[in-house]
Amino acid sequence: MLLPGITVLVVSGLQREPCNPICLRLRETFESWLFMLIIPAIDIKNGKCVRLEQGRKDKETVFSLNPVAIAKKWEAEGAEWIHIIDLDGAFEKYPKNFHAISSITKNTKTHIQVGGGIRDSQTIHKFLDIGVDRVIIGTEAIRNPDSVIEAAKRHPDQIIVGIDARDGWVAVEGWTETTRVRAIDLAKKFDDCGLAAINFTDILRDGMQSGINIEETRQFATAISTPVIASGGVATIDDIKRIIPLEKDGVVGVITGKAIYSNTLDLREAIQLANRAGVNP
Repeated sequence: MLLPGITVLVVSGLQREPCNPICLRLRETFESWLFMLIIPAIDIKNGKCVRLEQGRKDKETVFSLNPVAIAKKWEAEGAEWIHIIDLDGAFEKYPKNFHAISSITKNTKTHIQVGGGIRDSQTIHKFLDIGVDRVIIGTEAIRNPDSVIEAAKRHPDQIIVGIDARDGWVAVEGWTETTRVRAIDLAKKFDDCGLAAINFTDILRDGMQSGINIEETRQFATAISTPVIASGGVATIDDIKRIIPLEKDGVVGVITGKAIYSNTLDLREAIQLANRAGVNP
């Protein structure tokens, strides 16, 4: 029997470590999901929907001039969440595509998580006020972890830490700078502080459609108690099949970008597959 004031986080049948009292309201949505989330990505640069290879500005492909239309397309195909990154914001250290993101929240009913240049409480409030469900904080998580922990406590289940790794080392400033901090070590700092999840991206596979780094993702997820959303390398439906078993290790979702834009992965099919796996584990 658990002591009063203590709760256990269960993600898809996996019993995690007990949370402290500040975590009692955490992850109600995650705890209710019985299947892994397949989350389409929309990267916005200069108001356009683009994809970059390994985060490099010189490796840009424009997929649409209308991010709202793309968001509505993914919503129509069954997406419950959409992952939006303001690339200009990530590079320039403050949001630059606020209007485009606001238009998406006004014209869709799906849940939205947003990152890119979010570095202070004022910006967090600005996005939450327009209907963004979760805000992703990346660089500040390593520059000023205490402020991120405070934000997570103030906004339980609304803050996601984005940890982007190159060969296991955390990269920041729009992936232009690689630190000497291990991704797992950084993630452990945020266990039991109120985060909704940690987005874990393998930079070397992002936009390359080279397959998910399953083993590194598993090691990352099992090292912490916070739910993990994987990103980087999704190419085909086989990658979805390979990552679904990681649900038992605490991976609650996977982000896909270039694969659904290049039509090597059918989003609707991927969502249906994940739903079936959740119903018949």
